[in-house]
Parts: sequence; C-alpha cells; structure tokens
Amino acid sequence: MDEGSGWPTDKLTALRLGKRLVTEVLASRPDRRAFVDIRPEQREPDVRAQDEGWARSDAYRGFRLEHWEYDGERVEGFDYDIGAALIRSADALDESDLTIVLNAWGVRPGAFVYPWDSDDPR
Repeated sequence: MDEGSGWPTDKLTALRLGKRLVTEVLASRPDRRAFVDIRPEQREPDVRAQDEGWARSDAYRGFRLEHWEYDGERVEGFDYDIGAALIRSADALDESDLTIVLNAWGVRPGAFVYPWDSDDPR
C-alpha cells in the first residue's frame, strides 16, 4: 500500500502481521449495531511462526472482509449471534484490493481499530 492509502502505520503493520481489525458502521435500524472486520489470510508459514511464538509479517497476504449486523441489545452478551446477519463479505487478494473493497463499501481505512478497542462481539 502506498502512503496515500489512509492506513495508520500501526494498523497496516497489524494487518501484515496477520492481526484482525474491526470498525463499527451504520446499521440498518436504530435497534441494530453493525461491524466490518478484516481477517488477514493465515498460511502455513504463519502457523509455524505462531507455534514458535512469533508473528510473521507479510505485505502480500490476502484478506477476508465481513460486514455483520447484530441485535443491539445482544452485542454485549453471550447470545450475540441470535438475530445476527451477514450483510456482505468479500475476499481481497492483497492490500491494493483491500483498499478497493473498502472504498466500494464506503469504509475508511483510518476507522479500523483493534478488536479489543471495539464493541464487536466476535
């Protein structure tokens, strides 16, 4: 990704290290909450690195994007998946393709945070 991609350095590094990122987006109704998450593709070298206690950086990895919507009252509970709906999903072959998908979905790269900094139930 180039400098103009809109990715903060720490988030781009996290993606390259195989870490999941998430952002909250507008839901279809006021009683719902919606999130988009990016899951970097994990390959055999990543599994080996994890077994050895480290994370492997890869600027050429692919990504899985999913846009989920939940019942707003269930987001903080164990039953968050009741009434959940997968709104859309996409695979991005690389970082450039990831930016194209996010632009098509109207989601800014700078809006993504680490999962623990969000209310995403997954």
